Amino acid sequence: MSIKLRLTLMSFLQFFVWGAWLITIGTYCLNAKGWTFPQFGAIFSTLALASLFMPAITGIIADKWMNAEKLYGILHILYGAVLFYVPAVDDPNTLYYVIFGAMICYMPTISLSNSIAYTILKGGGFDVVKVFPPIRVWGTIGFIVAMWMTNLTGSKANANQFYIGAIAAVLLGLYSFSLPKCPPPKSISKDAGIIEQLGLKAFKLFGNYKMALFLLFSMMLGAALQLTNMYGDSFLSGFEAVPAYKDSFVVKYSTIILSISQMSETLFILTIPFFLKRFGIKVVMLFAMFAWVLRFGLFGYGDPTAFGTGLIVLSCIVYGMAFDFFNISGSLFVETTTDHSIRSSAQGLFMMMTNGVGAWLGSTISGYIIGKYFVAADGTRDWHNIWLCFAAYALVVAILFGILFKHKHDPNAVENVQH
Repeated sequence: MSIKLRLTLMSFLQFFVWGAWLITIGTYCLNAKGWTFPQFGAIFSTLALASLFMPAITGIIADKWMNAEKLYGILHILYGAVLFYVPAVDDPNTLYYVIFGAMICYMPTISLSNSIAYTILKGGGFDVVKVFPPIRVWGTIGFIVAMWMTNLTGSKANANQFYIGAIAAVLLGLYSFSLPKCPPPKSISKDAGIIEQLGLKAFKLFGNYKMALFLLFSMMLGAALQLTNMYGDSFLSGFEAVPAYKDSFVVKYSTIILSISQMSETLFILTIPFFLKRFGIKVVMLFAMFAWVLRFGLFGYGDPTAFGTGLIVLSCIVYGMAFDFFNISGSLFVETTTDHSIRSSAQGLFMMMTNGVGAWLGSTISGYIIGKYFVAADGTRDWHNIWLCFAAYALVVAILFGILFKHKHDPNAVENVQH
């Protein structure tokens, strides 16, 4: 098997083991188990909590003491072992710690998989810029295939979704030991302090008003990034309670419909160089923010009728712009406005503010707000106004960003962007 094919398989499984349950855990917790929104919000927030510290810790381990592919394999086997235990958990408080344990093992493997691919490709004499993107696309395909498998096997509302992820994770862990060796590069100086080792030097960027404002808005929008992943499948599956919609396509194949969002990602990412060159970073980020308004708003008016289903599909298509445009244009802003010596740390800080702090706040606060204001005494959920509330939040963030954030477009800064 060629190196490229082996890395493609790694990328496919890397996101398959996450996609098997990430989109449907809301249906499992809220619909099947009947747990409250605050309880589920806390459980889902563990993804963000793990993102705050685990990538930095495993990065140091892989840099100093252990081959990256071995550490990667161990983490996936542990992740799979924890997922195998999930079906035995019957209360949300315990599941919080179990999913947290799973995320402590899984979240750092995302960056490790990239590092392993870069190291192996460079060692094989490949052009990483040209070869890696097609390999990474298979990660998104793996996520989509897992979503379909969970749906088509009738596992979206039961514990089998975790077994699917667990089996694949253990197989990936064992497979990784057969990959070419990726020894510790020891790029971190022995004399480096703990601040430098953990990549915290970039925190001095908060002393720059423009960068601090950008990071603040990154956190605010980051709060919205996982909301449809959290609640989307539970929302669509919930129409099962309406007799007229019980056997509708939307209810039966909710996860497959939501997978259009991931398909949209792969298409919109191809348009980013054009939009960045034509409109600049700030406008592209505004496109993303208003796309989030549409994403939530269209969900708010979606239902299993033909027209309502069209709105849901359109919402999924818009997701590609909302997600990709923000993440990539934001990353480019950091790349073009920070000093080379802290650029990697600055990128880590950007990800921490969006997928860490922002996502944690979004998961926790949304669970509390929905549980307090949008769930009736009999348990009925006001999904229409839930989604409109999210849309209003995204709209406020977009307007404030457009007014407060000043950035002059420089076409030369983005003309050589590679994705």
